[in-house]
Amino acid sequence: MNSQSKSIVRLKNKNTMSKKNEALKNAKSFDELLDIQYGKIGTHKRDEFETKAQYFVISETLKNARRVANMTQEQLADKVGTKKSYISRLENGKCDIQLSTLYRIFEDGLGLRISLLIA
Repeated sequence: MNSQSKSIVRLKNKNTMSKKNEALKNAKSFDELLDIQYGKIGTHKRDEFETKAQYFVISETLKNARRVANMTQEQLADKVGTKKSYISRLENGKCDIQLSTLYRIFEDGLGLRISLLIA
């Protein structure tokens, strides 16, 4: 690619970014922001974002609930029969969790009730 072609590509990229930034500034709702940033619901990029967001919510909820219960990761792990490293990975969103394990950690380990909504 010659230098003129590279300049044209840079200009197109700048224009695309300017349009996206402008759209983000003018968005009227959170859903519109997500559509602009990650694409419409059902697109691959949006699905990836939604999955990561759900892991984040679970990991932060676990971390906060454990802290409110005044427990260390090790204490929680001992109580539910797992390893501290597993609790740590869950709290940092670094691993998947089975539903049965999620229930065991929150209900048996932390004394909380889980309510699951499938929409």
